[in-house]
Amino acid sequence: MMATRPEALPRSPGAGERILRGHSSSRLARVLPFLGPAFIACVAYIDPGNFATNIAGGSTFGYTLLWVIVASNLMAMLIQTLSAKLGIATGRNLPEVCRQEFPRRVTIGLWLQAEVIAMATDLAEFLGAAIGFHLLLGIGLLPAAVLTGVAAFLILGLQRFGFRPLEAVIAVMVLLIGVCYLAELYYAHPPFGLAAGSAVTPQFSGGESVLLAVGILGATVMPHVIYLHSALTQNRIVPDSEDEAKQLMRYTRVDVVIAMSIAGLINMAMLIMAASVFYKSGLHHVDSLESAHRTLGPILGTASGTLFALALVGSGLSSSAVGTLSGQVVMQGFVRRRIPVWIRRAVTMLPAFVAIGIGLDATRTLVVSQVVLSFGIPFALIPLVMLTSRRDVMGVHVNRRTTVAAATVVATLIVLLNAFLLVQTFGLA
Repeated sequence: MMATRPEALPRSPGAGERILRGHSSSRLARVLPFLGPAFIACVAYIDPGNFATNIAGGSTFGYTLLWVIVASNLMAMLIQTLSAKLGIATGRNLPEVCRQEFPRRVTIGLWLQAEVIAMATDLAEFLGAAIGFHLLLGIGLLPAAVLTGVAAFLILGLQRFGFRPLEAVIAVMVLLIGVCYLAELYYAHPPFGLAAGSAVTPQFSGGESVLLAVGILGATVMPHVIYLHSALTQNRIVPDSEDEAKQLMRYTRVDVVIAMSIAGLINMAMLIMAASVFYKSGLHHVDSLESAHRTLGPILGTASGTLFALALVGSGLSSSAVGTLSGQVVMQGFVRRRIPVWIRRAVTMLPAFVAIGIGLDATRTLVVSQVVLSFGIPFALIPLVMLTSRRDVMGVHVNRRTTVAAATVVATLIVLLNAFLLVQTFGLA
């Protein structure tokens, strides 16, 4: 028997339900209503932090670490599929299931750390968008941050029209980022044959490349988007039977594969661009977004710098909106409290304005915030794998043994890699 589903986020129109009940025409018409949640989730994988990591990897080691992005993307597909499945099978999101299944003290602890992680996430995304406006328009970081705040409020305001318009806007931003990087590749003329070989050939180039590979792999899963994806699927399309739920999960996997493949291709394009422009030109240590933008112009022309800044703006704005929505889901799920999204948006903007106001290096602050995110990964990933592997929680949709084994290996690897990153960052090893 299907669980009663609370209204956590606005429902989309009933096209999906009608298709589950056999009312459909073309194959494309059957798939379209189910696309959306994974596109919102995939934004976390092409956020400003990914820009910095991929540019560092490409400029320092050329195409060597392309395979790491491919491996990271495959792991991300598995994790996001589990999150989406939890929402469909239980009618609840991950924080809600944690509140139901874990002791109250554990739930409160999970909520507090998740709030800290949500703020660190938003700091990174907001700063990234502000840097993008700064580079694109040539204005100071403070007015760029104000412009970012206005744009962020406008994007979140789309919720009043239902969740589908917000999905559409974020999907357009993902498309914008992809188009910008396709254009960058056109200007860069990379050797695609060499890049394709590197994408499927595990290799390293010294100890520093191993550390950077660990950084790319360790940042594969963002804790806030694990929470959010389960909320995006919990009541978006409601099946009436277990058969319809299984069919919905098949469509959901299509959504995840398409969205995460696009995110993976964009990340690969970032690294390929950096390798074919910076590494090839002997600029092996491009370590900030500003220096990458400044260097692109003289090598590829003014248009390439503009495209880079435009992609960064799209990345920062979309991922910032996703971070705010995640914070809303976290509070409502763990402690049954809800605050207006505009208040949460205003509060989570403050750290970015403080960082800019006191003159902290924006790129360095962005990197530090990514380190903070590493603390939250086990607290989202481990409960997800545990809960989706329990029959009393998932019913007939419980993970198969092969899925449990794969998810356990991936979760263990990601947690260990993030622990290693933290040790390296704080100089304990």
